[in-house]
Amino acid sequence: MLYTSTRDNSVRVTAAQAITRGISADGGLFVPVEIPQIGDEFLASLCKKSYVERAVSVLGLYLDEFTADELRSYAEGAYLGGKYSSGAIVPLVSPDETHSILELWHGPTCAFKDMALQMLPYLLTGSAKKINNDKKIVILVATSGDTGKAALEGFRDVPGTGILVFYPVDGVSPMQKLQMTT
Repeated sequence: MLYTSTRDNSVRVTAAQAITRGISADGGLFVPVEIPQIGDEFLASLCKKSYVERAVSVLGLYLDEFTADELRSYAEGAYLGGKYSSGAIVPLVSPDETHSILELWHGPTCAFKDMALQMLPYLLTGSAKKINNDKKIVILVATSGDTGKAALEGFRDVPGTGILVFYPVDGVSPMQKLQMTT
């Protein structure tokens, strides 16, 4: 699958290139050239799967240059191993018969951003290998809240990466500051 820029639809890059670049040279975001079409059967199949298996199925639609085994390894590393306080990873809770709530706060920092920032290190380092980039990857984060701690936690101890987090001295809560500095 190829990706293009939201500012120049003549741009064509692979998923691995899009992931390692982060943003297009023209300042646009990378989006798929074509959105995969799925049917009721695919959606129904997801209901029977674990969160990790769902992640592999959905990511596989967009990241076809990665094998199912690679995606499974990434998803297991991101979401298993005691990182999430719920075995369901993101439990669906029904307080009554007409409402359901998807709880996205069971990750290591209790921020919904854990959902992406636990997976990103695996996709980024895997993509770098696919494009033969052996340079150290440095992540620069500017935050006024939960993003900093979620990014620090996601990239903690990931070989070949470093992370710098900037935040306004009086613009984060005392708890958020402690999360990022300890």
